[in-house]
Amino acid sequence: MSGIFPSGRWAALGIAVLFTATLFSATLRADSPERWFAFAPGPVADSRAPGFDLRWLNESVAGEHGFVTARDGQFWLGDSGQPVRFWGVNGLPESLHGDALRAAARMLAAYGVNLVRIHKPIFNERGELDHERVRHTQEIVRAMKAEGIYTHLSVYFPLWFKPTAELEWLAGYDGNQHPFAALLFNPDFQQRYREWVAGLLTTPDPITGQGLIDEPAVFGMEIQNEDSFFFWTFNERNLPEPQMQLLESKFADWLKRRYGSLENCFERWGSAQLPRDAIAQNRVAMRPLWNIAHERTRRDQDTAAFLWETQTGFYRDTYQWLRQLGFKGMIHGSNWTTADSAVLTPLEKLSYTTGDFLDRHGYFSCALQGEFAAWSLRADYTYRDRSSLRLEAGDAPGSKTFNHPATDTQYDDKPSIISETTYERPNRFRSEAPLFFASYSALQDTDAVIHFALDGVQWQVKPNFWMQPWTLASPAMLGQFPAAALIYRQGLIAPGEVVADIRLNRDQLLQLSGTPLHAEADFDGLRAADLPADAPVDRQSMVHPALHYIGRTQVQFSEQPPELTLTSLQPYFDPVQQTITSSTGELILDYGRGILRIDAPKVQAVSGDLRAATDGIALKDVTIRSPLDLIHVVVVSLDGQPISQSQRMLLQVMSEEQNSGYSSERMPDGRCRITNLGTDPWQVRELVGAVSFHRADAGQLIAQPLDHNGQPSGDPLPAASLQLLPQTLYYLIQAPPTSRPSP
Repeated sequence: MSGIFPSGRWAALGIAVLFTATLFSATLRADSPERWFAFAPGPVADSRAPGFDLRWLNESVAGEHGFVTARDGQFWLGDSGQPVRFWGVNGLPESLHGDALRAAARMLAAYGVNLVRIHKPIFNERGELDHERVRHTQEIVRAMKAEGIYTHLSVYFPLWFKPTAELEWLAGYDGNQHPFAALLFNPDFQQRYREWVAGLLTTPDPITGQGLIDEPAVFGMEIQNEDSFFFWTFNERNLPEPQMQLLESKFADWLKRRYGSLENCFERWGSAQLPRDAIAQNRVAMRPLWNIAHERTRRDQDTAAFLWETQTGFYRDTYQWLRQLGFKGMIHGSNWTTADSAVLTPLEKLSYTTGDFLDRHGYFSCALQGEFAAWSLRADYTYRDRSSLRLEAGDAPGSKTFNHPATDTQYDDKPSIISETTYERPNRFRSEAPLFFASYSALQDTDAVIHFALDGVQWQVKPNFWMQPWTLASPAMLGQFPAAALIYRQGLIAPGEVVADIRLNRDQLLQLSGTPLHAEADFDGLRAADLPADAPVDRQSMVHPALHYIGRTQVQFSEQPPELTLTSLQPYFDPVQQTITSSTGELILDYGRGILRIDAPKVQAVSGDLRAATDGIALKDVTIRSPLDLIHVVVVSLDGQPISQSQRMLLQVMSEEQNSGYSSERMPDGRCRITNLGTDPWQVRELVGAVSFHRADAGQLIAQPLDHNGQPSGDPLPAASLQLLPQTLYYLIQAPPTSRPSP
């Protein structure tokens, strides 16, 4: 994604899972105030640590063991010998400075965050380095470092920039176009880009006296955000004539090196010239991406090879330049999707292997529609309530998809992250997100999950007359981070077995042979607008995407012949009962009923529609009951011991959220139309249910309710069979010091 506000968007690629399930009328919910309560934590400046404070998960200061490194397919904390996963957020708002910024850092650490992606331009509208943004970036890095939080730098995105006519280094622009793809091939633009990055990294911090280039709390540098030769935005309409001619001349030079002359090239191609071909002027045109991916002629193969070599060369050269500059953090190319996931995406991924890790984006959309729906939420806009636990598909009622932003693949044994992801508002099933991401990202051994987007830390519903659809500081999202961060960062759900091991031959990929493992992208509204109206649906994958819910998938790029090794779906996937069990046995997704069960030694949870489970759902050490059709109940160890023996546990509960006064109406096609956008504060549906512990000393366990700030609230309760309090989201479950449960 890109940009919280219309000035640029915070994009998304992704893969979505959805369908259209039983929908509750939002109007009915809003008309039943007795079933909802206000979620109103105190101000972030409150210095008291919450009862679930996870600051201890972080280092005393970020970078205390040196720069983060990558090896053996994962990240490591400097010279500590400790691997690390990152649970992060995109942000922070430009308005946060001083004490407010430091308080925000303390709050994020308490909620389990150890990485912030600073996603903003470091240049102004004239294409000059913005020194104030450099200073604010330095201030954010200092504040986060003090709380053990790393920072990841994302400083360039084409949607942040509209070059004007006076910029000689980007000829042909007139202030009305974004420079899609231009950075990949224009040497003058690349030089200006390097000046921006060098200015950001080498300018001395006024407080510390050192540049960010020497700061080990800087996790890494993203070369560019969401741009590619292989996405729909690459076409002759988006490149002004001087830029298009420059690229076509480079293509002609490349072809002459390959064939000796352009005449030989066209003879080998055996195809008619295109209208833009100009042999006398040393220019050769490129066919549209759809033709390249679907017709795959000799000309198409050469075009794809040229584009791939040019893109890969840019990432490789920029990587080497950053190292020569002295940057020691992690570096990666981009994070975008392509016009064809089967044929073009493996080329995109292959170009990223020049970096230290691979990144991607993915959004779980609610098919929001309205004039400005790409970046805002307003009255009269329409949307669909979509459940990931039911594998409900985007805007196709009754259909299902196994694609989801959490589904991940590791390439060439490099770490893999998702630097932008969220469930968009106002989907009532949005509260499924934190536990779903934590569970399946842990199963697939993903190395970082960075949520979009922290536009404030005061739990605000309506910062403007409109609302942005990605707000992270909400009870359904940030409010559920404590348990989710514990699960993911500590690996309380074990990585799955490798269930798809794929070797792809590089030469055959350049001949557009494609990959058997691919999935459709799920965009947020801003980047979905870049799709052509007739964009084709990706061809059916040869590898069933249900494998992502069973274990890990990995791809190797090789000079050897392609090879595919798959685990049988049969023991784990039951399409009749509509269940998928992980290879570890710790996760069971009942997508027919919309229930996720987690049964691991140190975390046990149930998420989804518990109405049908009238006797409750019995896990190894706890049984969970609720009459609600949407509830998430998690018991997670806080002391590193199994729940059967733990002396200190967090019980976290959530239902669903909505804005105060919010209402909508059901339309004939099943969509919902917003009739009242509502305002602050957040409302949470009252909680109903019970949690029972099975351990021998259950009768001695005590549950201390916590308020919305994580502070003790009310008297301790017996925890053996705990009736959930209607407005309590967190409990500390503790055993008396003398309690010694049986092994």
